[in-house]
Amino acid sequence: MRASEVFRETGETKIIVSLNLDGSGICEASTPIGFLNHMLESLAKHGRFDLKVEAEGDTHVSYHHTVEDCGMVFGQAVREALGDAKGIQRFGSIILPMDEALVLCSIDISGRGLFYYEDKDLRGKITDFDFELIWEFFKGFSLESRSTLHIKVLEGRILHHVAEACFKAFAHSLRNAVAIVGSEVPSTKGAI
Repeated sequence: MRASEVFRETGETKIIVSLNLDGSGICEASTPIGFLNHMLESLAKHGRFDLKVEAEGDTHVSYHHTVEDCGMVFGQAVREALGDAKGIQRFGSIILPMDEALVLCSIDISGRGLFYYEDKDLRGKITDFDFELIWEFFKGFSLESRSTLHIKVLEGRILHHVAEACFKAFAHSLRNAVAIVGSEVPSTKGAI
């Protein structure tokens, strides 16, 4: 079983993530941010990961630290669950529609953390959640998982739909990238 549990505590947040990459989509998301809980549930469901996230944070200041740190701890959990990454597909990509939104997501579990994001300068709030914080979640994931991640919003106007399409596209791409397809490390270097 490819599973991990990661705990991180700073002066701003306290987060624990439990992850099973070979799960069935069960999620227990308990953060002080309702929209983040919704996105984590979508991530688990569409990635077919079993995911438990418990987070506390200085949300009286901003949601920024909690969202970013959840992405970072999730990235660490993926990296630990993959171990030496033997047999994984390594790459995953999708163009995913959700109503008027259309999102391209592509990931390479490369051992090199890099994040590229473009959203046509969409800005605003989804209830009390700043839309641009999704960028912080995925950036944190990329750096800590040591993966190259590209997310590009091709179309979209309703921020909720765009954000949800980003998380669903990410879930599908990650699920494909971590799928077991062989027995060797997928790199000419012999290591990721």
